[in-house]
Amino acid sequence: MPHVPRNAAAARAVVAGLLDARSKEPGAAHLADTTLADALLVTSELVTNAFRHGGGLTGFTAEVSAEGLLLTVSDASREVPSVTVHGPGSDLVGGYGWPLVHRLSSRLTVTPYPGGKRIAVLIVL
Repeated sequence: MPHVPRNAAAARAVVAGLLDARSKEPGAAHLADTTLADALLVTSELVTNAFRHGGGLTGFTAEVSAEGLLLTVSDASREVPSVTVHGPGSDLVGGYGWPLVHRLSSRLTVTPYPGGKRIAVLIVL
C-alpha cells in the first residue's frame, strides 16, 4: 500500500523533496520560487481539504513528468468540492482554497470511485 502522509506538512515535504531531486538532475531547468510555492500551496489545500471535508486522506501520489507535477489525492467522501461565493457583507468563512487550486493548476479532474473520490491536478513546472 502506498504511503499516505499523516498531514499536509508531510505531503508538502514529499513534494519539496521530489522537486528538489528533480532540480539536481543533469540538464534540469531552474524551478522558479513562485512555481515551488504554488506546488506546495496546492498540495496543502488538497490534503487539508481531504482531512477537513473528505472524511480523511486515503491516498496520495506526487510525480514529475514531462508535463509537470502530477498530484493525486484521494479521500473518503464522494462529495465533489464546490466553489463558495463570498459576496459583500457575507459572514462565510473559508472557501478560498478550492478556487486557488483551480487557478494554480493547468489540469484538474475529480473522479468518483468506490468509497470516495480522487482529485488529480497538474502543475506546469
